[in-house]
Amino acid sequence: MIETKEEIIESTLNHAKNKTLSTNHIQLVSITEKIDTVNPLHFFEAAKQLQVNRTFWCSTAEDFLMVGVGNTYEIEATDNRFQETDEQWNRIKQEAIIHDPFQQPGTGLVVMGGMSFDPKKERTSLWENFSESAFIVPAYTLTKYKETYYFTINVQISSHDQVSMLAKEINESRHVLLKQSEKMPIKTKIADKYEIAPEKWKETVVEATNQIKTSNLEKIVLSREVQIKLNKKAEITAVLDDLLATQTNSFVFAFEHGEDCFVGATPERLIKIQNEKLLSTCLAGTAPRGQTPEEDEAFANQLYNDEKNRSEHDFVVKMIKQAIRPYSANIEVPNEPIIYPLKNLQHLYTPVTATVRQDVSIFDIIGKLHPTPALGGVPRQASLQFIREHELLDRGWYGAPVGWIDHNNNSEFAVAIRSGLIKGDTASLFAGCGVVKDSDPEAEYEETNIKLVPMLSVLGG
Repeated sequence: MIETKEEIIESTLNHAKNKTLSTNHIQLVSITEKIDTVNPLHFFEAAKQLQVNRTFWCSTAEDFLMVGVGNTYEIEATDNRFQETDEQWNRIKQEAIIHDPFQQPGTGLVVMGGMSFDPKKERTSLWENFSESAFIVPAYTLTKYKETYYFTINVQISSHDQVSMLAKEINESRHVLLKQSEKMPIKTKIADKYEIAPEKWKETVVEATNQIKTSNLEKIVLSREVQIKLNKKAEITAVLDDLLATQTNSFVFAFEHGEDCFVGATPERLIKIQNEKLLSTCLAGTAPRGQTPEEDEAFANQLYNDEKNRSEHDFVVKMIKQAIRPYSANIEVPNEPIIYPLKNLQHLYTPVTATVRQDVSIFDIIGKLHPTPALGGVPRQASLQFIREHELLDRGWYGAPVGWIDHNNNSEFAVAIRSGLIKGDTASLFAGCGVVKDSDPEAEYEETNIKLVPMLSVLGG
């Protein structure tokens, strides 16, 4: 006899409830089923009807996607956030009842989230809805892996809950989320744009170059903020739709926290682990795309042969190798980078692969990798101290690790650049660049302008 999805839900919930009677603890239950093809953006938009936070993750190059709806369990950490998050996640996995017959990356029990760039930086009200580190187990997760779609229910049950009522609520929410609609929200237009102290930012670039010339500092990454006013409240589904269409070879993400949403399309993977195979990538060194194939190739050649960009790139490659060495074996790194093209930009790119040890946590490695020289500087602590003291921006989650982990230890994290924090009909957009001893403030300023283009364009600029 083949059980229906309703029977599987009820029998699993009954099993969990029986367990609560003996332990007297609330039980987390995760149930995954395979479903027909759905439009992930329609799923994301439908979640508004449930009036809960939404989370979105897509690796466009690999056609892998997850949409999280609601929040069944949240992991927040402040002190020693990498270790604390790892310990809480391991406890959740061990105690949960997981029904996942498919065992594919991103199915079953999954946690999605991110953290701030620098917990020692003074916080402002800009990021008031985002904790220093926050990872959630969604109530419902849509996963697309290798053209197959999966739907996961995550629910907590106590000894006092009525299984039939809980199952009914789940099925009603499932119906709302999987009912496909052709209607998509209307996109915004930019009504006004304001740069935060651009001349002061250029002065900080000069100060950084002077500091580099007179100390052991080699590189400092400085970021800046542009605020925009929209003609109406931003529709996150429409923003994601445009990012997916225009930002190929990127990780498109959105994390809603209350009325705010951190959204972007970053080309920079921090780390991926799948079946104990580790992949980290160095993406440092930037040039624009050309209007013609000839101009495009000229920009690429100039980038490839530019001493400053090659030096920045090499900083990151060396750091990645050093960071992963204690946790892995069979490390492989190409001798030369290649050009990695995006819609508006092109970068120097080097992949780093290895075999990760079974006893290693993804958070062990993230703690060593973050921040990379592409977002912090060289050496790390000295450059971070300069950023804390001189950068006008509260980076919040900008430039920090965001991503997901499943109960089989598959995971992927990216560096949250090319991004913005949307608050209703306003948005703060962020961009940065690496400052070295010979940096020119005007050239660095223009580089940040280029990096702002993807988010400006999808918001109606």
